Amino acid sequence: MIIRKDSILIIIAVCLLALIPSMQALSEDNPVNVIYQTSFASDPHWITNNPSTNFWNPNLGTYNFSIEPSTGGYDYTIVNYERGSFTLDYDIFFSRIDDGATFRFGLTGNEMDLSKAPNVLSEFNNGKFGQIMWLHLVTPGSKLMEVNSQNGDTLSSGPSAYSGPTVKYDLNKIYHVTVNYADDHKTLSMTVQEKITGKEIWGYYLNTAESLNGMTRLYLGSVGDYGIMNKYAVGYIDNIRLTAPAEVTTAPTTTPGMTKVTINKTQLSTPQQTTAVPTQTASTTPASPSAGVLAIAALGISYVFVALAGKKKE
Repeated sequence: MIIRKDSILIIIAVCLLALIPSMQALSEDNPVNVIYQTSFASDPHWITNNPSTNFWNPNLGTYNFSIEPSTGGYDYTIVNYERGSFTLDYDIFFSRIDDGATFRFGLTGNEMDLSKAPNVLSEFNNGKFGQIMWLHLVTPGSKLMEVNSQNGDTLSSGPSAYSGPTVKYDLNKIYHVTVNYADDHKTLSMTVQEKITGKEIWGYYLNTAESLNGMTRLYLGSVGDYGIMNKYAVGYIDNIRLTAPAEVTTAPTTTPGMTKVTINKTQLSTPQQTTAVPTQTASTTPASPSAGVLAIAALGISYVFVALAGKKKE
């Protein structure tokens, strides 16, 4: 049997139309709830006890810092996070880190003390092993856990010590840092990339053993650091973003053949109590469909109908 060309074209058009929803789904990333973000294009109004050295820089659109041990310096902002999985991203640049100085940034409780629960801090240190990176955790149950980019530092990390080659960071280079907590698996990880090239230079994780919660502040500073004074970590931080996985809601489904349930008058006269669940995020950022995918489908459909139009003219 010979199938006419116009019939084939119609079939192709219908197939392309049917494929658009599935192609949209494939092109979408997992949506996230944005808890906090700033690019420092405007003043973030962070709270600090050292405004002469820690401040918003409107000329660069960054937040400048100079952190010194044993001064109890702090910078923080309140965030609407209480519990569950999260991802914290930021860019960092160091112009100076003296021997004995440490930069710390992450989530903490109200005390903002690195030794007191709970906190999750990413650290860039210049100490015993030189310029290495650390992931620092104090669980809600006050268990201290740390891992760093020094090969085999079991004295600091115990059996969970990083076993790869030692990795050090450089001054005068922009890094992108990602700290991720997966509540389902009780794992906390940190990765560091070169901002310009996107190359990952170090990454590792900790098993938290318990769920993290109670961290309501984004914080950088030296509270709880009793090192030698007049040692400075100097640079700027930029492009901060704290997100959590978006809650997925689905419409109720009806099972075919389900028996109808009759509700008696007593049930109808007893109102059901509902509990309002507060939203823990500032905004929701759903991922957008891939423009390229939709464009290809649209072009294909257009081609089909142009071909049909030409066929009619003939």
